[in-house]
Amino acid sequence: MRILGIETSCDETGVAIYDDERGLLADQLYSQVKLHADYGGVVPELASRDHVRKTVPLIQAAMKQAGLTPADIDGVAYTAGPGLIGALLVGATIGRSLAMAWNVPAVAVHHMEGHLLAPMLEDNPPEFPFVALLVSGGHTQLISVTGVGQYSLLGESIDDAAGEAFDKTAKLLGLDYPGGPMLSKMAQAGTAGRFTFPRPMTDRPGLDFSFSGLKTYAANTVRQSGDDEQSKADIARAFEDAVVDTLAIKCRRALDETGFTRLVMAGGVSANRTLRKKLAEMMAARGGEVFYARPEFCTDNGAMIAYAGMVRLKAGEHASLPVIVRPRWPLDQLPPVAAA
Repeated sequence: MRILGIETSCDETGVAIYDDERGLLADQLYSQVKLHADYGGVVPELASRDHVRKTVPLIQAAMKQAGLTPADIDGVAYTAGPGLIGALLVGATIGRSLAMAWNVPAVAVHHMEGHLLAPMLEDNPPEFPFVALLVSGGHTQLISVTGVGQYSLLGESIDDAAGEAFDKTAKLLGLDYPGGPMLSKMAQAGTAGRFTFPRPMTDRPGLDFSFSGLKTYAANTVRQSGDDEQSKADIARAFEDAVVDTLAIKCRRALDETGFTRLVMAGGVSANRTLRKKLAEMMAARGGEVFYARPEFCTDNGAMIAYAGMVRLKAGEHASLPVIVRPRWPLDQLPPVAAA
């Protein structure tokens, strides 16, 4: 089965083709980072317009890359939520229209399920069950996963997501949008221990997160410590260490609570090297395993949508004729898939 996947939930246009026997046949991605940089964040209307311009050319490029014609496609998967409603509508409308024109089924994919299943694209995919840490610019969640569509929310951020806190703190340090990756790079030159940031909500039971206070703590530290580059690097190091430690502590609690021995992390922040190292060390000490996608599949991409769509199409799911998108869509509302 060959599936065309379309991702347009925010500021990346992703198109990919996945074959259930041969794996990933094509992967095309266009990032809108430069478009939104002058505004310090994503402008929804501009994002939607750019998806209109880029989606069809990327589909054509993916088909050419894979050496396929429409007759070779067995289904179309598109992101239906959560995300920016205008951006979602672009991909959903194009995906549903192509499926109708090609006389193949279409399936609406949950964006976060795509991230959660992205490690399945790797040579050493995780087996069920596992704890999933979904950590991105819009989400920070811990999920108990016993199968595709069998998700139980263990904890989530009550305010800023981790990726959002990274970007906001980067802005305080004078870094351009998107600042999260640049903050992590700056942190490598930081002195460990010069500043110590709190590890929020780790001194109480539970698996929820809170990162807005860290941003405020960083703002106060910036004002008090001066504007030299070394101080900025030291603050970046302290902030990153605090976020990474907090995530690791909550992951350890989730593993203890579920009794699972496998941890999956997914989403844009899962590409963070410090986080990967911390969780790898933690899981090795526990005698468990940690799984994640390669860096290019941590951020939004079409490959994860094509794979998730393939799993659900093989299980008999398909989208109804009306184009429906969901800007808000709880992951645990998805129906289970009996066999992935």
